[in-house]
Amino acid sequence: MKYSTRIKPISYLKANAAEIVRTMAEERSPLVITQNGEAKAVMQDVASYEQAQETMALLKILALGNRQIEEGKVVPAREAIRDLRARRSATCGRNSRADAL
Repeated sequence: MKYSTRIKPISYLKANAAEIVRTMAEERSPLVITQNGEAKAVMQDVASYEQAQETMALLKILALGNRQIEEGKVVPAREAIRDLRARRSATCGRNSRADAL
């Protein structure tokens, strides 16, 4: 996508706001807004924004996982599953005792 075709001055935004919003929703491409000839803001439709936020969250999780691997903070899968099952069994046992009271 070429951003050079999606650059508009703030005066254009003020005069054509409804049309811009409609076009953004259809094309799902961001719009760079300039003020005094300098880029000052980027507008995008809500769906694209939400998708970008979800992507960023996933990338942060991956980066955290990679950092934990580099630091040696890992547990073999079998051990992790065994520990989770043990915790679940302990929790389930406690809940059934509480229900009996």
